[in-house]
Amino acid sequence: MAISAWSAWWFLPFVLPLCLYVAFTDLREMRITNQAVIALVVVFVTVGLIALPFDQYLWRLAQLGIVLVVTIVLNAIGAMGAGDSKFIAAAAPFIAAGDAQVIIALYAASLLAAFSAHRLAKHSALHRMAPHWTSWNQGKKFPMGFALGGTLAFYLCLGTVFGS
Repeated sequence: MAISAWSAWWFLPFVLPLCLYVAFTDLREMRITNQAVIALVVVFVTVGLIALPFDQYLWRLAQLGIVLVVTIVLNAIGAMGAGDSKFIAAAAPFIAAGDAQVIIALYAASLLAAFSAHRLAKHSALHRMAPHWTSWNQGKKFPMGFALGGTLAFYLCLGTVFGS
């Protein structure tokens, strides 16, 4: 993996709780809060100075801006929700550019697992544990924060073990 184990270890303890929070709130309310997205950016801006060489830090900040513009356009044409757009942009600087294929594979696996788990739980006794979650009654809509949060969390976990 292109991410260094050093940077993954620095980011993981701060990012993991945010990923869990994003997954939970998207399941419960079908929204990714601005506070979670802002916290993710603040973590990168502060911890990134320690975890990355300065030139990489600046490139990763540029990634955030580029991805934000792309995802805003995708949101504007209705391809994704606004919370998903903001979360993807806030998560972008944590991902090494050389790990694009890794992140795509992780996202595909995370999406499949999250979708399956959500649909199975929706039609099982687990549904009674959280009967008022908005995501249960959204028809074809799916809480993408569940998969997106999982993708970033798994990426950083893998980075701690397999990072360069």
